[in-house]
Amino acid sequence: MFTFDVVSGTVARSVISESRHDIFQVVKEAYLTHDSGQSVNPNSYFLRFPEKPSARIIALPAYLGGDQDVAGIKWIASYPDNVARNIPRASAVLLLNDYATGYPVACLEASQISAARTAASCVLGAATLHGTTRASRIAVVGAGVIARNILEFFAAEQWQIGEFTVHDRVSGYADALASYSRETLGIPATRMDSLESAVRGADLVVLATTAAAPYITGNDVFSAGQTVLNISLRDIAPEIILASHNVVDDIDHCLTAQTSPHLAEQACGHRDFITGTLAQAMLGKLQFAPDKPRIFSPFGLGILDLAVGSFVYRRAVESGRTTPIGDFFAETERWQ
Repeated sequence: MFTFDVVSGTVARSVISESRHDIFQVVKEAYLTHDSGQSVNPNSYFLRFPEKPSARIIALPAYLGGDQDVAGIKWIASYPDNVARNIPRASAVLLLNDYATGYPVACLEASQISAARTAASCVLGAATLHGTTRASRIAVVGAGVIARNILEFFAAEQWQIGEFTVHDRVSGYADALASYSRETLGIPATRMDSLESAVRGADLVVLATTAAAPYITGNDVFSAGQTVLNISLRDIAPEIILASHNVVDDIDHCLTAQTSPHLAEQACGHRDFITGTLAQAMLGKLQFAPDKPRIFSPFGLGILDLAVGSFVYRRAVESGRTTPIGDFFAETERWQ
């Protein structure tokens, strides 16, 4: 009952690389558990700094019931200026709590977990909205760690992809991701120097940037029937959101924090432009007309971190890859 383990990022990355299909299923089940009301997912708390307007540290507390029965919190820092120093934008830890006693049982390095749950959510949204695991071309805008993880999950789910077209404001990043796709994943990939050329004619578009405000404007960027995975949440102008089918992971969570759907709500004064949630789409409860783009905007729920973190923790325990802290708790009885 009073064990406490640490799981390093190296171990988490190793478990994830061995288990991407299993994690995909874990994320899918977490969405369905949330949809059935067996979870508690409070609003995320954003810690911001006056001297660093682009930086934030976010707390995501949650409880996931169903087969998981785990509580916990992810504490994740997002510092976009890190990218210029070739340091990953995000760093994080995840604490898991025993539901019966409330005692913390593990601390996991969570940037790998966060990236994996984001990537699995993206590919799940792609399969659900696109309706198949075939694509002649997938455009990827933003060539960082999240984009790399997304490509890995597309490959793990055995998508049949003709090619990736990759665009990033820094051409070297786009070249690196395209090379990784070709040489490591075995999927053809080409760098595109403009967003428009990357997106035009693609079956799916993945937005995985560090953008803080919309830069994609005009209703001619995305085409009717195109599936857009709005992973970075703030790339798309409100007028595009309002002219599209919109699927989110959770309506109340996604329409906050100046996301593109939140800006659209502020612009029109209602939420009628939201088609529904991903869980509803998975359950066949949503209908999509072919005359509009389909945009999936996942805010990123704490329950997904719990689901993937619990999976990684169990696998690490089973394979003896945790670091136990034997005397973490000073007192385990009220009275001796």
